[in-house]
Amino acid sequence: MTPSQSLRIVVIAPDSLTPDVEDTHALELAERSRQLRISLLENGYNIIAVLPTDTFLGERIAQLQPDMIVVDAESAARDALEHVVMATRAERRPIVLFTNDEDTTHVKDAVAAGVTAYIVAGLAPERIRPILDVAMARFQHEQELRRELADARSELQERKVIDRAKGLLMQRQGLSEKEAYDKLRKTAMDRGLKLGDVAQRILDVADLLA
Repeated sequence: MTPSQSLRIVVIAPDSLTPDVEDTHALELAERSRQLRISLLENGYNIIAVLPTDTFLGERIAQLQPDMIVVDAESAARDALEHVVMATRAERRPIVLFTNDEDTTHVKDAVAAGVTAYIVAGLAPERIRPILDVAMARFQHEQELRRELADARSELQERKVIDRAKGLLMQRQGLSEKEAYDKLRKTAMDRGLKLGDVAQRILDVADLLA
């Protein structure tokens, strides 16, 4: 199985894939969506669903658990984009937006909202694979940066808790800073707990007895 075949994609399509034949604009959007799906399939991608941007979008995405979301919409269709971003807020996924609207004034807002790649006039079959490969690589890089930031914040918070617990032991038991730290460390080792968890418990007990 190739990487593209293992990538589970949900396509967000125009509101109607079978529009009124007298609605020229809707017909153009439906044809764009059809061409996009054909290009994805020709490149070996696994389209697991084609969904509209309705109130059930978040629930459907949660059930399907796709690896990537491909949106076919005009850049001016902010409602569609907002639906997709809201639907993936709880569990982030790469979002690739294809549009034929050359007005790029919305690109910054789209990227800020969570769009991984914003592609103008990029439906040529030979462009699909490199676009999606880069979008996935960028998303994974951003996720790694987010994890590193979250870890750094967690480590900083834990350090503050440990320092507060040390200060409490120093004040109430007349210990030096090293003695207070060693006591925390020994308690953590004896009980099989993280140092930060022991420090937090000491602070919680102190708050209850205050």
